[in-house]
Amino acid sequence: MVAQDRFAWHEAARLFAGSQEVQRAPAGQCDMFRPLPALPAGDALSALGTAIAQRAPFCLSDRPLPPELTCPPGAFLTLTGGASGQPKAVRRSQASWIASFEVNAARFALRRADRVAVLGQLSHSLSLYAVLEALHLGLDAHVLADQSPRAQAARIAEMSATLIYATPTQLRLLARGARAPLASLRLVLCGGGALDAVTRSAVQALCPNAALHVFYGAAETSFITLADADTPEGSVGRPYPGVELRLLDEIGQPTAGIGEIWVRSPYLFQGYALGDSVDTRWRDGFVSVGEMGKRDADGHLWIMGRRQRMVQIADQLVFPEAVEAVITARMGAACAVLPRVDALRGHHLIAVVEGDDTRAEEIIDLCRAEFGRLIAPRRVYPIAALPLLPSGKTDLRALADWVEEQL
Repeated sequence: MVAQDRFAWHEAARLFAGSQEVQRAPAGQCDMFRPLPALPAGDALSALGTAIAQRAPFCLSDRPLPPELTCPPGAFLTLTGGASGQPKAVRRSQASWIASFEVNAARFALRRADRVAVLGQLSHSLSLYAVLEALHLGLDAHVLADQSPRAQAARIAEMSATLIYATPTQLRLLARGARAPLASLRLVLCGGGALDAVTRSAVQALCPNAALHVFYGAAETSFITLADADTPEGSVGRPYPGVELRLLDEIGQPTAGIGEIWVRSPYLFQGYALGDSVDTRWRDGFVSVGEMGKRDADGHLWIMGRRQRMVQIADQLVFPEAVEAVITARMGAACAVLPRVDALRGHHLIAVVEGDDTRAEEIIDLCRAEFGRLIAPRRVYPIAALPLLPSGKTDLRALADWVEEQL
């Protein structure tokens, strides 16, 4: 395949919003930036197709964008997940994604007969990536964001999809909604968060003929690592092709222990067009978004958590993500762990768990055995469903407001 610097709609590719095919726009040339609505999916895909055909820079958003926002030719904007703050607009070259299209085509033997199902909204970079990759490589893309998980599963079966891009939350909901295994799927690509063991098992039962690969990355970095069936439990895998990783300690020196993750690759973003982050920093061609991790002797990476979520409890630095992983793995339910100010110890933790029966005492005892009494959540709150961002990640700000209402 010949690399390009602008997205293209391959002549063999077809694009669908649900069951409705999106018509191609006439080719042209227009370098004017286009803010595009991400909803409803049919309108969004039609507008996206026009931007691609006219080689225009664009941004898909589910909220109004500032009128002064701009983007240069050959680039485009995506929005961050905004799990603990306001979303930011990430500016990147179209070539930065096209480079990984070619990697995935070779790594996963993508072919023209493949039919890609996309479960999330186009304002989320994972969903947008899946659509653009399919169109660029000549695959059919079916965007199912406007449908319920049960309807999504039915549509996947009806069209005999072979490949699916989704977040862990979307996969968990799909497994709950499906009435029968999705035997046509040969590949499940998961990104946008950690895939817990319960959801992994559910996906493997739902997609018995599919290889499951989990990507770790960020809107700013694109792909960082790739996990497969041989990856140790809890690891996010080894570096994605073309990616160089460094783990640095608090004074910026390489460390064999827990360190901040720094990345250099052809897939990095160019900067923020809207908003900023104190956690995002550049150094010698490497970028960090403030996530902490560790590596084993074989090069597998384990994510400890985001630096901005790390809290101090007495004299210990604690990652709430580690507590969330233990609760989810044991209880089989989505959860979020939040810090509360503690006059004596600085902070203590509370947990919010989906479902009517949270088995609060069991969860607390479990966490005490795993982490000790100091770190274990003091209280467990049941919630019907965790609030979610368009990316499928937990909306931590909305959840913190909900907890305040329970006190």
